[in-house]
Amino acid sequence: MTAPGSAARRPSLLLLFLLGWGAGALLVVLVRALGTALLTDPCRGRTTLALLTPLLLGPGGLALTTTNWGRPRVAALGLGLVVASFLPALAVGVREIGVLRATGCAGGYVVIAPAGGRSVSEVEIPVGGSLDLTVRVGGYTPQSNPGTFALRAESGVPGIRVSLPQPSAPAGQAVPLRVTVAPGTPLNAYTVAVQGVQEREGRTFAATGTLTVNVRP
Repeated sequence: MTAPGSAARRPSLLLLFLLGWGAGALLVVLVRALGTALLTDPCRGRTTLALLTPLLLGPGGLALTTTNWGRPRVAALGLGLVVASFLPALAVGVREIGVLRATGCAGGYVVIAPAGGRSVSEVEIPVGGSLDLTVRVGGYTPQSNPGTFALRAESGVPGIRVSLPQPSAPAGQAVPLRVTVAPGTPLNAYTVAVQGVQEREGRTFAATGTLTVNVRP
């Protein structure tokens, strides 16, 4: 028969849950401190570091919980790890990825849009017609990547002509792009590619975007 004081001395489920959460939070701190000490490049390996602890704590805590569902105290520890995988691990990781994107480490992209409109990935242009759009380099900022990006647009199809009168622009600045469908172009869907490239401090920063042009009668 269990002694009357033994049950009182056992940690409660809530306490074990908090212990699991605390262990997960401590792991986040330790992994980030170790990663920061080992990673010398401001970009390389940083995304992996940001996602490492959520990927360890989430599946690991869930496995610990499900395999010990009949043992409430162990399951409570696992649930604490699962919660820690979201807060603080995932919250910190998402913030870190946001910082990496703002500083140009997460790569770039080209936004193609009508003048004053929202981004589009597909447009319709009649045979012999044209459409005026704008393009801008995203994923980088003038602070993270001062200077300009060299811009280039091409379709790869003789019947689809692209005109990019401004050959370069800073990150975030919209410049005009005209897409023209030559008379006699077969009705089909064609792809226009836009690229922005910057060479700075021995590194290459690139941004790309594509636009599907549906040629109609």
